[in-house]
Amino acid sequence: MPTVVQLPAGKALTVRAAADVFLDSLDNPNTVRNYGIGVGKTAERLGEGRPLASVADDEVGEALELLWGSSAVNTWNARRASVLSWLDWCGERGYDGPAVPAWVKRLTPPDSEAPARSKMAIDRLIARRGVHLREKTLWRMLYETTARAEEILGVNIEELDLAGRRAPVKAKGTRPRTRRRGAAREDFVLETVYWDAGTARLLLRLLKGRTRGPVFVTHRKPGPGKVLAPRDVCPDTGLARLSYGQARMLLDAYTALGSEPGTGWDLHEWRHSGLTHLCEGGASLLMLMAKSRHKRAENVRRYFHPSAEAIAEVTSMLAPGDRRR
Repeated sequence: MPTVVQLPAGKALTVRAAADVFLDSLDNPNTVRNYGIGVGKTAERLGEGRPLASVADDEVGEALELLWGSSAVNTWNARRASVLSWLDWCGERGYDGPAVPAWVKRLTPPDSEAPARSKMAIDRLIARRGVHLREKTLWRMLYETTARAEEILGVNIEELDLAGRRAPVKAKGTRPRTRRRGAAREDFVLETVYWDAGTARLLLRLLKGRTRGPVFVTHRKPGPGKVLAPRDVCPDTGLARLSYGQARMLLDAYTALGSEPGTGWDLHEWRHSGLTHLCEGGASLLMLMAKSRHKRAENVRRYFHPSAEAIAEVTSMLAPGDRRR
């Protein structure tokens, strides 16, 4: 069972108190140890006795840069992930405070693109008992649709075509257009993504009769200080839409190496893996472009990371005639 944490009275927390209540809420000792390094040193740098609400976003970014800006990429990602989890946790509970600024980005390890995970690894992760149904459904849906995580997280239940196993998503690259008289408006293109039986079965279990609101929602209601658009809140349960950052941290927590934050899988790997497996299965370049909704062939090629087994299989086509009989 999750730990019950006694939060300090009022909404004004010091930096140290905010760090302590967050770390006390964690169950896994390895996570507490690893997160404690990032959160503890950042809190020290910011000033432990200061009100959390007085800390600016850029101060958090500068603290991370000073502490780990010259560290290895995995160390940077791990420390950044721990501080991001801490501040998001405080924000969800209505405590005023900063956020990790947008310019403090997760880094891609050198000589490494998002890898293609094997089908066996994907099936084992999704079948794991300790994984919540929400995560199982999201991951299977990302894999089968090969859609971007932001697109799937932004879908609402009323937009799903459950019988046809498809849904419209807001395409990447939306740009505001300006009317002739100067009034700006948001304009976007809807594109259709498709899933298969694995996602279909999980979706029915996840929705449990819900007919409106975000498909993927948090497990707790947003704090009183958090303002959300009506579209991003389930009107029946009051739960908020699951954010990209929360989804990324959950995937990392389930797949991190040695429980070290920032070393697990990335959400974009589901897209890479799905497209790679379609390539290995013999899908044509044009079909892959239709599935991924890319407009240029060179953008699809970079997703193709064939496994050693697939390369060995295609190599067997070059064997002498008597070998193949």
